[in-house]
Amino acid sequence: MAKDKIFVTGSDGFIGSHLVEELIIQGFRVKALCQYNSFNSWGWLDSFSENQLNEIEIVSGDIRDFNGIKSLMQGCDSVMHLAALIAIPYSYSSPESYIDTNVKGTLNVVQAARDLNLKRVLITSTSEVYGTAQYVPIDEKHPKQPQSPYSASKIGADSIAESFYNSFDLPVTIVRPFNTYGPRQSARAIIPTIITQLLNGAKKIKLGDLTPTRDLLFVKDTVRGFIDIYNCNELIGHECNIATNSEVSMQKIADTLIKLINKDAEVTSDLDRIRPEKSEVFRLIGDNAKILNYTKWRVEHSLEEGLKKTVDWFSDSTNLKHYKFSIYNV
Repeated sequence: MAKDKIFVTGSDGFIGSHLVEELIIQGFRVKALCQYNSFNSWGWLDSFSENQLNEIEIVSGDIRDFNGIKSLMQGCDSVMHLAALIAIPYSYSSPESYIDTNVKGTLNVVQAARDLNLKRVLITSTSEVYGTAQYVPIDEKHPKQPQSPYSASKIGADSIAESFYNSFDLPVTIVRPFNTYGPRQSARAIIPTIITQLLNGAKKIKLGDLTPTRDLLFVKDTVRGFIDIYNCNELIGHECNIATNSEVSMQKIADTLIKLINKDAEVTSDLDRIRPEKSEVFRLIGDNAKILNYTKWRVEHSLEEGLKKTVDWFSDSTNLKHYKFSIYNV
C-alpha cells in the first residue's frame, strides 16, 4: 500500500530540502512546493541527484496566494508547512513582509487544508516564540514572548493554526524545532557565518553577541522528528518541541569551529550583528519530554558529530561557492 502523498511547503530551503529527502527515503510520496521565481530555481532541490528528483513532484508557487496554494495542494493527503521568512534582522526593517508570508501564508495553508479535507497538517513553529527562557528546560507551556517581529509573526501563525483545530477540528500539530543546523543552512545563521569565514581564510571572524546559549539540533534529527510526529495521531491538537534538552553558548561554538578549521583565527565583534537589547533571546534549552513520550524519536547526532558533518559539507567548494562570506547576510 502506497504511503501518503505529502505537500511540503518550503521544500527549496534548508530544513525543507532535508525533509523532502528523508520523506522519499521512508517511502512517502512528495509534492514539493518551491518559491516561484523567474530563474526557475528550485533552491537546494537543484542539488539533488536525478534519481532523487525522479521521486518528487516539484511545483512552484507563492505561499501568500490562497487560490494558487489550494490548487497545488489538491490530490495530496497531508501538508507539512515550512515556508517562511526566518531572518530576525530583516524582520526589523520589513515586518510587514513577515506578516504577509508567515501569518497570512499559514492561514492560506490551513484554510486550503480544511477545504480539501486533508488528513494531517503540520505547521512549523520556532523556539524563538518562547523568547529568553523564564525557566528551563522550556516545555510547550512556556509563555510566548514576541522579542522580534519575526517571533511575533510565528506566534501569530501558530495561533491561526491552533484556532483551526479548536474551531474546525482541523488535524493540526504545531512542530517546534529548536535551533537546527547542518548542511545547506542559510548564510544568516551563526554556524554557517563562522564556517564560511574560516574556510575562506579570514583571520578575524566577525560575529555578534556570543553570550546567548542555544539548544542545537542537527538537521537530520530535526526532520526525523517531523516524520515521527506526523506518524503519531495522538499529537493532533498539540504543540511539540523537537529539542536535545541541552544548551551550548555561541562562544563555545565559535571556539570549537576555530579549533576545527583554523586555530590562528580570532573573533572580533561587529556591532551591526548585535540585536537590540530587549530583542536578544539569551537562553534557549528545550524540554523534549513530549516527543520522547509520544514517539520513538531520539537524538542520534552529538554536537561534535553534527558540527563535523557540517564542516565537511561546507569544505566542498561546490557547496561553499553558494555563500557570500564577506558580507553580513541579514
